[in-house]
Amino acid sequence: MTDAIARYKRNFQDEIDSAAQYRAMADAEPDEKVARIYRELGAMEEKHAKFWADRLEKANARIPPAFPSWRARVLSFVARRFGAHMVLPTVATKEYKDRNAYVGQPETANTKMVAQEHSHARVLQSIMIARASAEGNTAGGEVARVEGRHRRVGGNALRAAVLGANDGLCSNLALIMGVAGASQAGGRAILLAGTAGLVAGAFSMAFGEWISVTSSRELAEREVGVEREELENEPEEEREELQLIYEARGFPKEEAKELAGRLIEDPKNALDVLAREELGIDPSELGGSPRTAAATSFFLFAFGAAFPLAPFVFTAGNRALASSIGVSAAVLFLIGAAISVLTGRSAIRSGARQLVIGLAAAGVTYGIGRALGVALG
Repeated sequence: MTDAIARYKRNFQDEIDSAAQYRAMADAEPDEKVARIYRELGAMEEKHAKFWADRLEKANARIPPAFPSWRARVLSFVARRFGAHMVLPTVATKEYKDRNAYVGQPETANTKMVAQEHSHARVLQSIMIARASAEGNTAGGEVARVEGRHRRVGGNALRAAVLGANDGLCSNLALIMGVAGASQAGGRAILLAGTAGLVAGAFSMAFGEWISVTSSRELAEREVGVEREELENEPEEEREELQLIYEARGFPKEEAKELAGRLIEDPKNALDVLAREELGIDPSELGGSPRTAAATSFFLFAFGAAFPLAPFVFTAGNRALASSIGVSAAVLFLIGAAISVLTGRSAIRSGARQLVIGLAAAGVTYGIGRALGVALG
């Protein structure tokens, strides 16, 4: 019971802090529509605080004073002094980080609090996007910080390809070098070990990716199912959440209310919109195909792992070993340069870093293999 009371107090303080921040942001917000949204969010957080205060009272525990923490007071001061936009990214990031805080807490299982916390994160994100668009800064840092955490971007395919090939190359190069050190560059042993490493690693990566995507799909299906039940049982609350989201996107209040009302009248379209707007889930995809993800991971890993292995197919001994190191070094540099496309850093610097790290790992495993080979005779 002591742990539960401590959790109640933490939740109570978090809600008091959030309510204080929203009030300060509303006071400092020049756009009355956005200010009203902040006030409504603050009022909702005050209801959540009362929920936890009631739990403390039922547990015969002392209810802490309803005073914001020092962090919340600082953010409130900054908002009132310099404008709500100065703290919006910080508040939005925290709301997104804590959106699942009530998931798994038994007291909130039959309440709207979990869905409301998700909604808060989405509403703040919408405000940030609308504000950045109005300022001609849709690619701004504030949006990227929040949006990038849960929305897929076009660079993910390139990143997956680069990292998959890199995993295959580095792991198989290290394995081949270790066996080479232990077997005094015996070609057959290296070829067998490298082939086994390629096949085993590719299957391991494929299975891991299949499990990952399948789990993500199952979680998405569960969240969409919960949203479907809420839409059936509490359509008015869902309509209000949609209205808030559209108002945050810049729609006038009456227009947002009318649009939300029309959507709620069509359950199928309403569920699609709510899943996208509140959960960030595309119901038609649910995170992608596990089979496609598994096959892609398998072939990318195998592709990378083939480079250090290829020389041993055509030759043997020190010549094959030197060729393997040379080919692997070139590809490592190219992978590092490709990564710079995602990071925006110098291609030469990224390529050199990748080269040093990959060859260092290969050198360590070669040394360990050599030492074990000598020790074991």
